[in-house]
Amino acid sequence: MLLEAISSAATIALACAVLALLLVKTARFAVLPLSRSSRFANSIMIEAAQRFRDQLQHLSGERSVYVTGILVFAATFLVAWILDPQEIFAAVPAWKHGVLLFVVIFAFACLLYRMWSVALEARRLEFERDANLATGHSLLKLTGNNNRVFHDVPCESGYIDHVVVGLQGIYAVKVIAKRPLKDNRVRLKDDQIAFAPGREWQPLSDFGVAIRQLAVQFRKQVGHEVNIRKVIAVPGWEVDVQHSDEYLLVNEQNLIMMSGWKDSSDYLLNEDVELIQGFLTQVSQRGRV
Repeated sequence: MLLEAISSAATIALACAVLALLLVKTARFAVLPLSRSSRFANSIMIEAAQRFRDQLQHLSGERSVYVTGILVFAATFLVAWILDPQEIFAAVPAWKHGVLLFVVIFAFACLLYRMWSVALEARRLEFERDANLATGHSLLKLTGNNNRVFHDVPCESGYIDHVVVGLQGIYAVKVIAKRPLKDNRVRLKDDQIAFAPGREWQPLSDFGVAIRQLAVQFRKQVGHEVNIRKVIAVPGWEVDVQHSDEYLLVNEQNLIMMSGWKDSSDYLLNEDVELIQGFLTQVSQRGRV
């Protein structure tokens, strides 16, 4: 009798929870275009770590949907248990009650696993958001002398976290968000980076590809080649060794030192700066995201 009672209540609760999830997800999908719209979208620039904040907002909504499903399941199961709906399933054989209960437990376990996955993804995104915010705020120190900082600049292969454009040159900044270890020293050699001595070297070739794609866009704007300095920011880490002519390795504390990394080929004319900044302003508007 206990098996039949639990199976009957759980089956009703699962049906109600699934229905609630479908309704909530449908409602979210229906209002999504409205939530993305803005009266001033073309006048609002993308801020530092904006794409991570947008992803976190999406995950927060998804987590709310799953919490709603669990609460509906728990409440319906309690009510069904109290009302004792066994008569509805009186004709169901005992072995089928076992199958129904297994299906309910499996579905509930999948829901819990999905919630756990969302929580882990949110934790990762929160760290990446904070690392990008720390870097973006440090870059504000470079906004004088006709310099402008742009965030989440799109290119064919994805996004470049930050781009600084001014008369003294162009700097593209890639943020590598990695939780510091007990030994928080980081090393750079040519186009490879290693976190903590003895760790595996990781290539930076993807960043180089993105920079070349961005350089093509800039060449279309100004009509000639421009040099883009590649900067790697590792918030929370201490730079131990760097041997590279192509990349500069910094953390959020000494990021400003990148302004001294230049030569005569990096300087731009006023007209070039205006064209490139105008182009980046267009692609960095919220209305285009």
